[in-house]
Amino acid sequence: MINEIWSSFKFKDVMEARVFDKNGVLKQLHIDEDLITSAGKAAVAGLLLKDIAISGFEYIAIGSGATAASTGDTLLDAEFKRAAATGTRVTTTVPDDTAQLIYIFASGKPAGLNGTSTGTRAIEESAIFNSPTAGQLQCLARQTFGALNLDWDGGDSLQLTWKVQAT
Repeated sequence: MINEIWSSFKFKDVMEARVFDKNGVLKQLHIDEDLITSAGKAAVAGLLLKDIAISGFEYIAIGSGATAASTGDTLLDAEFKRAAATGTRVTTTVPDDTAQLIYIFASGKPAGLNGTSTGTRAIEESAIFNSPTAGQLQCLARQTFGALNLDWDGGDSLQLTWKVQAT
């Protein structure tokens, strides 16, 4: 009976990536469910306890690494940018059951401590972190995907929406 109760509580993540041109026209779209990392599962368990100090997961990172995501991931393969996202709770099945993070990476827009976006870049990975920089960070979820090609100088932008639902 206890195992049945535990097996029914899960977290599911979905990432939506949209590349827009300078006129707001959608150029590329990627939507996929991937995985919550082992460190992410441990952090979520820690968030339930008052004596475990864990920061919330409010940072989205992007990179160009193509190594498949795995539960052991703690970093991106080739991180390019990381930024503080706008976090809210939204309803998927029951009220407020989903944490949602949204950030738009755009031409010339500073992202965290990584400077501005210029030139062209193929983005092939993204993750959710609880820190703006490397160090005492934890990776909640990571995804890899086919290249999203951005021309920052041409005015392209990349809108990432991560949703983590407690089911």
